[in-house]
Amino acid sequence: MPAPDSGPLLFARYAYGPNALGYCGPDAADELFGEATSGRPDAAAMRQLARQFEGAYPYLRLIADANGLADPLDARVVEAYWLGNELLDRVSPRGLGDSLDLRFRRRLGGDGWRWLADKPAAGAQPVHAFHVLDVFPRLGLLRTGEVDRVLETIDACRISWGTVRERAGDWLVVDAVPLVMVQGKLALGAPRARRMRASRDGAGFVDGVRDGEVVSLHWDWACERLSPTRLASLERSTKHQLSIANQTI
Repeated sequence: MPAPDSGPLLFARYAYGPNALGYCGPDAADELFGEATSGRPDAAAMRQLARQFEGAYPYLRLIADANGLADPLDARVVEAYWLGNELLDRVSPRGLGDSLDLRFRRRLGGDGWRWLADKPAAGAQPVHAFHVLDVFPRLGLLRTGEVDRVLETIDACRISWGTVRERAGDWLVVDAVPLVMVQGKLALGAPRARRMRASRDGAGFVDGVRDGEVVSLHWDWACERLSPTRLASLERSTKHQLSIANQTI
């Protein structure tokens, strides 16, 4: 079995929630979940699935290339994209800008593209929080059809965190930190109780989680226990990308 922090396995934990809802990646949610929870995952199969996530995989390649790493699914790269870490600092504004140009200029065009094109120079980094806060509202929400529930949808899509209060079967109750609007700007609110999936038919990503532990959250799934270092990275990258997004709200 791969180490818990192996790149393909870590990627699958975070990618499963939106994939199961049909928001991104291949039509293979059961396969993705099965590989990620089997105890003996097929690394090659998981890599093939990861390459089909059209939103995330180009960011992984960008981070890997900027850090001289051959593998976009290196665990450090995957962590950088979902949670944030020091690898993001080596991606230049020009590198991110060129990547965004290639992927999104034709799809946005005009004022929409100019608005996004300025983000790298303003300090944006290729972390999931950037995609959720600055790209997803213009492109992803059109795919999901959730344009009337923008804040709720963005909050579900971003990687958030919460402290476990209790577990009941396949579900957890966590004190999760929500996204709120304060005087027209995005901010992190006070923790509130939220019901999250820990497993499906007994299989999941946070087996044996205990009350008081902090877990990461993506859509309606708990993805992993967060160490103090990972929690700090996630908080830091989230707050930074919020400040970037708020410049154009």
